[in-house]
Amino acid sequence: MQEIIVSFVVSTVICVLLGPIVIPLLRRLKFGQSIREEGPAWHAKKSGTPTIGGIMFILSTCIATLILCYHDLHRRILILLFTAVGFGLVGFIDDFIKVILKRNLGLTALQKFLLQLLIAVLGVTALYYFGDVGTGLIVPFTTLVVDIGIWIVPFSVLVMLATVNSVNLTDGLDGLASTVTLLVGIFLTIVALLKRDWDIAIFSAAMTGGCLGFLCFNKYPAKVFMGDTGSLFLGGAVSVIAISLELPLILLLIGGVYLIETLSVILQVASFKLTGKRIFKMSPLHHHFEMCGMKETRIVLLFAAATVVLCGIAFIGLYNIVW
Repeated sequence: MQEIIVSFVVSTVICVLLGPIVIPLLRRLKFGQSIREEGPAWHAKKSGTPTIGGIMFILSTCIATLILCYHDLHRRILILLFTAVGFGLVGFIDDFIKVILKRNLGLTALQKFLLQLLIAVLGVTALYYFGDVGTGLIVPFTTLVVDIGIWIVPFSVLVMLATVNSVNLTDGLDGLASTVTLLVGIFLTIVALLKRDWDIAIFSAAMTGGCLGFLCFNKYPAKVFMGDTGSLFLGGAVSVIAISLELPLILLLIGGVYLIETLSVILQVASFKLTGKRIFKMSPLHHHFEMCGMKETRIVLLFAAATVVLCGIAFIGLYNIVW
């Protein structure tokens, strides 16, 4: 328990200390965010805000995890770190193309998908091959653990890709993705602790602390954005933790905000193509609320409150399994 708390605190402190170093450096390197034209018009004032700030909590998460696991560094924790950092690297490549090469859309959809697929397959296959993840799926609100055998690999890859891209879509307002993921991280850390998966708990606590430290600079008005570098890392971390705990199904609950953000985009596109009409004023959903007149800070609080409620429901759903 003490190591988990220390992991959280160390990661938070490192991220906070990195802020005054990394943010001015990003400004000098002119790593400024380009705002997409199809976004809300008032977001144009954010243009030029340093991006790729996700490297701050990536470093803090990795450093805190390795420090706390140094004397008992299991292969599984290295796979978890490799997977999360691998997704962060894909995001960094995308951000680099946008910011340095001035291609606002970054990697093409196919390029990004193939790179994400590669990382997901490598990470999940390694966990399965070395026996660091079971073939069972814990079903919330029941006592069932469904063994799906080798199918755990493609299923986990699908969950990972869906989560990573959903977190990426959620990162559209100051502090939104970092706040929601902070709460999701707290849930996963507590569950890992209750299941006595100490290395996963340490990694999850480090990621959570990194989110808290980053929020000091990413809350409204943001001094830095995490970029795809950060959002893909967080998506990879959340998904690989849930998969390692045999809890990918619980992501549907605790990641409800991620899910509804993604569904809003899917429904918007489908409706426009089929009927020529839009369901939302703008997608993802957080932009719809903005167009309805809600302030960014209120939307973040609303989504955070929803995540707290969903995590509470998830705890009830796991009562017979974890407690």
